[in-house]
Amino acid sequence: MDVLDQALAGLRIGRAQACTVRLSGTWGYRYPAFDGSGFHLLLSGSAWLLTSTDAPRLLTAGDVVLTPHGAEHGLSHAPAALAALPRAVPEVDLPQPARPDVELLCGAYWLEHGQVHDSLRALPDVVTVSPDLEGNPELGPLFQLMRAKLAESGPGSGTTRPALLDLMLTNLLQQWIFDHHDPAIARVLEQIHAAPERPWTVPDLSALAGLSRTTFSERFTDAVGRPPKRYLTSWRLARAAGFLRDTDLPLAAIARRVGYASEFALSSAFRREYGVAPGRFRTYRAP
Repeated sequence: MDVLDQALAGLRIGRAQACTVRLSGTWGYRYPAFDGSGFHLLLSGSAWLLTSTDAPRLLTAGDVVLTPHGAEHGLSHAPAALAALPRAVPEVDLPQPARPDVELLCGAYWLEHGQVHDSLRALPDVVTVSPDLEGNPELGPLFQLMRAKLAESGPGSGTTRPALLDLMLTNLLQQWIFDHHDPAIARVLEQIHAAPERPWTVPDLSALAGLSRTTFSERFTDAVGRPPKRYLTSWRLARAAGFLRDTDLPLAAIARRVGYASEFALSSAFRREYGVAPGRFRTYRAP
């Protein structure tokens, strides 16, 4: 299972939601931060993407907004201050004009417990993708199928929608990662993910990338969003959390598998990252 599969597997424990939204005239909504991942696909019309840090960005039909780890953002008919927009309330029906100016397909996984996978947390807060329908011809029919299934309420709809959300998020994330691919950093990430137990140092990783230590650290931080050692620590602890959730391995064995010399060292780092001891985390997460 590759890293993206692991990240999406973590989302599947959450509650999947999707809806079609039609709007006209003057409109705008602020989507608060939440525990999970989501997207907006602009089916027709245009809209402005708003965040607290970047200038408003015009979206046109076919563009997709991804929030890999549920960051706050907004959509509006015109540029505006994010804080000035009314809060969007999930599961509240909005007016559906007969002739909308804009139509959106929106979906999300809501995690009621736990955290978004570290690989998704390492991505930017808000990602925009213009799907490559020529390179990925299956995306067009997938969008249309998702749109059609939202109108259904018969047997199997509760299973079909999450499966379609999986496919959509996988394809869109794959395209964004490909478009922003740094081969040298990708090699390093592949090795870190495959062998977190190895005693990696920044010189080791920069040699693997074929870059000087300074250049490697700068490019890694730009690509991933955090320095190499911090990312390595987060990945090790995310793997430890996975072992605690999914296995009965003793803490000492988990520590060895994720690169810690002792269960005491792992416990200390785990408390700093998750705010709870590994034993309590395991009990809390148990089904």
